[in-house]
Amino acid sequence: MLLHTRTTPERRRRALRERLASGRLLAVPGALNPLSARLIQDTGFEAAYLSGAVLAADLGLPDIGLTTSTEIADRARQTTRVTDLPVLIDADTGFGEPMNAARTVQLMEDAGLAGLHLEDQVNPKRCGHLDGKTVVAREEMTRRVRAAVDARRDPDFLLMARTDARSVEGLAAAIDRAKAYVDAGADAIFPEALADEAEFEAFRAAVDVPLLANMTEFGRSRLLDARTLSDLGYDIALYPVTLLRLAMGAVEDGLRTLAAEGTQESLLPRMQTRSRLYGLLGYEEYAAFDSAVFDFTLPPGT
Repeated sequence: MLLHTRTTPERRRRALRERLASGRLLAVPGALNPLSARLIQDTGFEAAYLSGAVLAADLGLPDIGLTTSTEIADRARQTTRVTDLPVLIDADTGFGEPMNAARTVQLMEDAGLAGLHLEDQVNPKRCGHLDGKTVVAREEMTRRVRAAVDARRDPDFLLMARTDARSVEGLAAAIDRAKAYVDAGADAIFPEALADEAEFEAFRAAVDVPLLANMTEFGRSRLLDARTLSDLGYDIALYPVTLLRLAMGAVEDGLRTLAAEGTQESLLPRMQTRSRLYGLLGYEEYAAFDSAVFDFTLPPGT
């Protein structure tokens, strides 16, 4: 993994498609930065995610549609450079009209991602677990999906449609929308903010493509464990903001301790060690590579 991932975007996209076809639940944590994406890989997960809420928060912004497609693509490119995992990204509403959604798809393909999801909220959007959401007409979202499908150049690039209609129009309308989005070409569906196991089960019974369960903390959906989600027939269990919340909680506690005690001594057992960080970053591999280049000489007679 020296300097960059050893795999190609095409290979990672095929790997994701094959993994979804296996019938086994795929657990996907959300990375909060490129280094955490490498840690997700190092701990044995098979895919990573970039959340729009996390990317906005990283910039000190609320998740209300203030980020741009190019900002998101830049962070995606930084992340896919350092991991061999397929990475999915939250592309909000496609950042505008159907033509913007089409451009977004190509930006995300170029950034090395394995797929994205587009949602049916109005633009600018709101966090999927907040009140006051508004969804576009079903026909407008199908145009958004069709534009994304038409713009896609790699057929293995996963196009997922997210519907936020459950808390706006009800479960039946959300299911109807999901079916329409599949008819428009969506490869998978992300039903946002389902209330309970019965609603997850109803969605699975009605929609015959891979389904994502959003297990975000402090939201509208119950936190179902992997076995339950697998028994319900879901394909992806998403943990979009878990790492950010863990990290920021630890940072906040650490700052309070440092302020109160005047030293970080008591925090040392809770820290990632220097040796672990260096191992994760591949310091030894970089040193070996640098030495090989520095010591290189041309063979005689060349």
